Amino acid sequence: MARKIKTTVVGSYPVPSWLVGNTSRLVLRDAVMAVMQTQELAGLDLVTDGELMRFDPSHPETNGMVDYFVSQMDGIRKHLSLSDFERFRADRSSDSRLLSAGVVVDKIGEGTLNLLRDCEFVSTLTKSPLKFTCTGPHMLSRVLTNCFYKNVADLAMDIAAILRRQLELVEADVVQLDEASIVGYPEDSVWAAEAINHVLDGVLNEKAVHICFGNYGGQPMLRGFWRDLVPFLNSLRTDHLVLEFARRGYEELDVLADLNPKIALGIGLIDIKDNEVESPDLIASRIENIVNVLGPECIHYVHPDCGFWMLQRSVVDRKMRALVEGRNLFEGRA
Repeated sequence: MARKIKTTVVGSYPVPSWLVGNTSRLVLRDAVMAVMQTQELAGLDLVTDGELMRFDPSHPETNGMVDYFVSQMDGIRKHLSLSDFERFRADRSSDSRLLSAGVVVDKIGEGTLNLLRDCEFVSTLTKSPLKFTCTGPHMLSRVLTNCFYKNVADLAMDIAAILRRQLELVEADVVQLDEASIVGYPEDSVWAAEAINHVLDGVLNEKAVHICFGNYGGQPMLRGFWRDLVPFLNSLRTDHLVLEFARRGYEELDVLADLNPKIALGIGLIDIKDNEVESPDLIASRIENIVNVLGPECIHYVHPDCGFWMLQRSVVDRKMRALVEGRNLFEGRA
């Protein structure tokens, strides 16, 4: 019997409106449980907590992908002066399109970051296989203004050491590192892979790396091509990749034929920058196209391009159901 393609989400889910005004632990628990139950009812094979554990009511326009981490780690000053901002913008190693999340003024420490606590909080709220997401060391290092380390690679390795120590304790079915900056910095590939692999080597179960072109305000943040990242992707010690394609189109699929066959693929079939809900027929045709280009054994997961946090819940829920129905249609399930 052929292996079944699994359906999942990348990570984030829209914040329920009733959580915004009350972020007590009890209300947060109810919100996480509702989000995971919604995914289960849609038929997803692998669910997440919607990354609601990282929601900050004082900063609701972001999904906590960066701030949740840097606000808790030691060695980072969050308050930025004008000179800090000017330094970040003038630094050629930084991209002025990305705002600085803080200033590194001392050796990075884990501070109050506690990923094990977060995972244990949500793991009892579902019986489905659970994916736990974590922003990766390259992205975190690239959104900080470095005023302490000799270079950004050293900063990334210290961040990687912290993430590894914490993720070594996490027993989720899948742990996914989110790297949404590497597309814009292909020149970082060697040291970025070293930092990412250091974290991956500490993961207990299945390992995933998510790479996309960014999503802020419903817009991509970076430009680049998958062909430029193939050597980098081949250097990752991951079990599968989580890649954006629906928004960009599938013209670059063939470059993935050069990937290490030991690395399975998750391919984005849902455009998270568009409110239109894809039809099951469209989803099935996209899977068929991927299989025709790369072969039936390459694709292990289908999912959205990126997190869902910018969309309305009513749109997201329909997109998730369409993803499952399209997968079922392709595989001939009832």
